[in-house]
Amino acid sequence: MKQILAAGLCALALSGFSIPAQAQAKKELKIGVVTLQMKAPFFIAVVRALEAEAPQYKNVKIIVADGNGDVAKVSSDIEDLLAQNVDGFIMNISPLEALPGPLEAIKEAGKPIVLLNRKLKGGEYDTWIGADNLAIGAGVGEAIAKSMGGKGTLLMIRGGPADNSTGNARRDGVLSKVKDTSINVVSAPEFGRWSEDGGIRIMEDMLTKHKEIDAVFCENDAMCLGAQKAIADAKKSGQIKVFGIDGQKAALAQIQQGTNYTASGLNSADILARMGFQRMMAILAGAVPEKDTTTPVIVINKDNVGSFYNPNSIF
Repeated sequence: MKQILAAGLCALALSGFSIPAQAQAKKELKIGVVTLQMKAPFFIAVVRALEAEAPQYKNVKIIVADGNGDVAKVSSDIEDLLAQNVDGFIMNISPLEALPGPLEAIKEAGKPIVLLNRKLKGGEYDTWIGADNLAIGAGVGEAIAKSMGGKGTLLMIRGGPADNSTGNARRDGVLSKVKDTSINVVSAPEFGRWSEDGGIRIMEDMLTKHKEIDAVFCENDAMCLGAQKAIADAKKSGQIKVFGIDGQKAALAQIQQGTNYTASGLNSADILARMGFQRMMAILAGAVPEKDTTTPVIVINKDNVGSFYNPNSIF
């Protein structure tokens, strides 16, 4: 199943065109990889997967720029990569919403841009590959409503900030499936900042304020893994179910083990990276790709986790 999914997604990345590798063998190709930060597991996994994909082309060099979570640093990184005359840019700079100046500078230099994960507002790009977060959220929301039997209290933990379109789309997708039920939705007032530590902190606080919580939805798996630990420390694992998004390896392990981690929506860093790299190589070979490509919507639970859990995966 894993091989079938991977092959299908690779075909989706190429979107009907082939990559003439011999045409690319005439010179060294330098690909600039711009990431907002290298702290969260998802961001690290995207970069590592790109680095793992590149060696199949002997003439390709990957140059990674870590923005350290700073917009100004990201802009500076792009300037530096342009000065190094990279042949193209692969960018995962979520949760940034816009970067019009740097994107315009890249286009003026005639370099192709492949966006992964976040589709930026403003500025031109050649192709974007990412998840339909609203649809994934709706899939997880359907699983939540079914698991809760349409009643009880659902706690929502947000990643932040308030205008983060990825988190908001995931949240809105869940809400679309529980709004017509008798489920009471409570949102944590603070943001978990997409980290496991944040999930622990928020969950501990909410457990003191709400004695009756039946399920928790977090906008990513990292926060939910933290929430799960706080729930276990409070000895409420048998009472509170946990639902996340990303398909992170540690979360899938919990699902496979039959814990209270009930489901996760797939947003594979490995798939995005491999598709993005192959898309870039196709562009450099002269192909014109689809403007926007969304990955399949898959909700992973105890029934299908065996098809997706890989203990050796990066993320």
